[in-house]
Amino acid sequence: AVPSDVWSVTSFSELRREALEVDRWNTLHPKETPRQSYVSACLAGKEGPFIAATDYIKTVPDQIRQWVPGRFSVLGTDGFGRSDSRAALRQFFEVDRYSIAVSALKALADDGALDVDTVTQAIEKFGIDPSKPDPVTL
Repeated sequence: AVPSDVWSVTSFSELRREALEVDRWNTLHPKETPRQSYVSACLAGKEGPFIAATDYIKTVPDQIRQWVPGRFSVLGTDGFGRSDSRAALRQFFEVDRYSIAVSALKALADDGALDVDTVTQAIEKFGIDPSKPDPVTL
């Protein structure tokens, strides 16, 4: 078992806007105590990796990358019209629960927190085809 925290984001765009406002204020007030963005405050002291999974294109959560304090992997549905249900869409674009789990395990392996064999075992267990073409190219 791998412990995890799950966060829900209602608007990556608003998080970015707020963080940019904080950055601007800090730039224009160099003698003041720096402010901290909401994202930075929420994730302060948290250990990554951080995985964002969305039904939007990957660039949406990627907007907050610079305020995430560690490895940040993004999964998204970079396309549409490929599926008859949300579950099928998520599976097609590799944003389903299995892909999220594999992404998290791979990031942990990249950080040296677990053996890469664990990632391979998960890929096999979840029936993920590593030779499947990248869905964005189809």
